[in-house]
Amino acid sequence: MPMFSKPFFYNQELANTKDSILEETNKNQQVVLVLYEAINTRDVQTVHQILAPDLEWWFHGPPAHQFMMRLLTGASSDQTFIFDVDPLSVTTFGSTVIVEGCDHKRSISWVHAWTVSTDGIITEVREYFNTSLTVTRLVNSSQTPPFNYNSSSSSSSPSPSSGSSSTAEITPVHCFSVWESSFSNRVGKSVPGLVLAI
Repeated sequence: MPMFSKPFFYNQELANTKDSILEETNKNQQVVLVLYEAINTRDVQTVHQILAPDLEWWFHGPPAHQFMMRLLTGASSDQTFIFDVDPLSVTTFGSTVIVEGCDHKRSISWVHAWTVSTDGIITEVREYFNTSLTVTRLVNSSQTPPFNYNSSSSSSSPSPSSGSSSTAEITPVHCFSVWESSFSNRVGKSVPGLVLAI
C-alpha cells in the first residue's frame, strides 16, 4: 500500500497554527513585561490599563511577603519600600505567563503566574514566595501531549460505550511537567513545593 503525503494545505494549516500560537505567546509575554516596567517606574496609569479591575489574586507564602499586592494596591506608597521585580526567567504557555525572580537581600525567591486575556488584559495572578513550583498540563489519556505538531496520526476521541449505562466512564488524565522553578533553591533554606496545573 503506497504512502500518501498530507496535502500542502494541511501542512500550511499546521504552520499557520504554530505561527498563531507563537504570536499569542509573544503578545502575552510582552503585556507582562510592560507591567513589570510600569511597576518599576511607578507608572500607575499603565498598571491600571493592563490589569483587570476585578483581578483574581492567589498568594502562597508568608503574609509579610505580599510585596506585589502592596505595590499594585498602593498599600505601600512609601518611597523607601523597594521590591525588585526584575524577572530572571519568563516562560509562556498560551495565556499563562510564568515569571521567576530572586531577591538575595531578603532571601526570597518568587514566581508569578499571570493570565492574560485575548484583549491583552491581565485577569489573574498567582504569586508564590519561597516555594518551589512545578507547572503541569493535564491531558486526557486519549489525546496526544500538548503542542505536539509532529504527530503523524490525529488523535481520536474515545468511542462511546455500547449500550446504555447509568455510570460515567472515568477517563485517565496524565500530567505533563512543562516547567519547574529554578531559583527557589538559591534562597539558602528549604522551601515547600507546589504543582500548578494549567
